[in-house]
Amino acid sequence: MTTTQGLDRDGCIAREGSLDRVPPAFAPVVAAARERIAAAFAPDRLHSVYLYGTVPRGTAVPGVSDLDLLLALHHEPTAADRAGADALEAALDGEFAQVNGVGVVLAGTGTLLGELERHDLGWFVACLCTPLLGEDLAARLPRYRPTSLLARETNGDLALVLPRWRERLAAAGTEAELRSLSRAVSRRLVRTCFTLVMPRWGGWTSDLAASAEVFAGYYPERATQARLAAAIARTPTTDRAALATLIDDLGPWLAAEYAAAHGVKAPRP
Repeated sequence: MTTTQGLDRDGCIAREGSLDRVPPAFAPVVAAARERIAAAFAPDRLHSVYLYGTVPRGTAVPGVSDLDLLLALHHEPTAADRAGADALEAALDGEFAQVNGVGVVLAGTGTLLGELERHDLGWFVACLCTPLLGEDLAARLPRYRPTSLLARETNGDLALVLPRWRERLAAAGTEAELRSLSRAVSRRLVRTCFTLVMPRWGGWTSDLAASAEVFAGYYPERATQARLAAAIARTPTTDRAALATLIDDLGPWLAAEYAAAHGVKAPRP
């Protein structure tokens, strides 16, 4: 049972979302996703499927929101698995106008349950994902609190991402590329702003506007940039100057402040 600030009565992060909260407009998409995933991925490949994002949280807006899925596989994903997921994304996105894009993330159960990902992908499954098919891996994961360790392992690698964003911005030649980049940049920055202050705030939220406001309470001098990122996350932009502000000003400052507060995320292979 959730009490306050995204926590249960024991002070652990409450699992957000449920199938009961899926807005009626998105129910046909979720049903189709469940059916087509089961048909496309054999039981010896597919362990379980999860929804995450605004659809299971009940805040999705038809024609604006996307559908986000995580497929947990018995083995590490192969090129064939990725091709199957890509085909599924294209089919669902093309058929259902109420979704503005479909994203399918693939991961092996060994990775999701492993020690290295315990406070990143493991936490993601246990707290942010809603079971759709198969055995729920959350039963094999710990409960989580809004700690500095969780902050470090979820977003403590921002410095590694910034050079790639700069390259993408320089290479972007179409409005679609700029919007895609702006969406990725803004969402990541708002979430990193929030997790920077999460242990001090003592709670959890996935709402990007609320995340920006929580952050603004601790860093008022950066509030305007955080709110800009939250606005772009809702409405992606083609404004290169706005993106440059986020990538070249907010980003480096945030990466340095984050490392000072929580340390750097453990390296991944």
